[in-house]
Amino acid sequence: MTALVLDGAAMARDVFAELKPRVALLAKRGVTPGLATVIVGENAASRVYVRNKMKACAEVGLHAELHELAADAAESTVLAKVAALNASASVHGIIVQLPLPRGLDAQRILQSISIDKDVDGFNWTNLGAIVDGHPRLAPCTPLGVMSMLERAGIAIEGRHAVVIGRSSIVGKPLALMLIARGATVTVCNSKTPDLGTFTRSADILVAAAGRARLVTGDMVKPGAVVIDVGINRLPDGKLAGDVDYEAVREKAGVISPVPGGVGRMTVAMLVANTVFAAERL
Repeated sequence: MTALVLDGAAMARDVFAELKPRVALLAKRGVTPGLATVIVGENAASRVYVRNKMKACAEVGLHAELHELAADAAESTVLAKVAALNASASVHGIIVQLPLPRGLDAQRILQSISIDKDVDGFNWTNLGAIVDGHPRLAPCTPLGVMSMLERAGIAIEGRHAVVIGRSSIVGKPLALMLIARGATVTVCNSKTPDLGTFTRSADILVAAAGRARLVTGDMVKPGAVVIDVGINRLPDGKLAGDVDYEAVREKAGVISPVPGGVGRMTVAMLVANTVFAAERL
């Protein structure tokens, strides 16, 4: 058996097509959804991510701003920039690109973003809304995973989902979203003893631990849905996910690739969150 491969790029294009009529309706009200990105320093990977996000905004018809600060910018300077964007009527979504240079308090900076413009969904208020089952602006990667499952017609209710990863950006909010959809959820991490005992019982397995090829073929239930959130740079410079793709796709029923899977949908959800934020203001 060879798994069905989920095409994140094609799904992202579908999301963009669905957003364009909503952007057109906003235009009739004189509103152009605006996303502002703050980047501090010269991190090469961050530059690539930001470029992809701005390209996606342009594709849907959003206004995108890039605010670049020097690597040695004081924390007060970054906070002042966020405050100015919070007050800007043309900006509906704000992201501060991570990682930040050493010496900057990332949590303090992220929590300074208005909850109504927090399109990354990292503010504690927005995260708390997921716990209550009433999400406002939710983290983009978990949203992307849920959208992929929905678009692929994968049933969630009544199934056992195993999430490997406990971060507040992916693992925890995704577990809560799956619970809200009626799944029985087990949360593991890279240090879970005998991880395979849990993963082999999963109908839906999501790997988000940040460990290259952590999930091997013998750890997957035949026919399972396997979603790979990991993006890891190998010594030879190539990208690999948290899943041993070649081995697992011979065992799973459905699998997402890296690259070309969840990453594309994460960007699509960022654009969708920005449009949603503009509709609410």
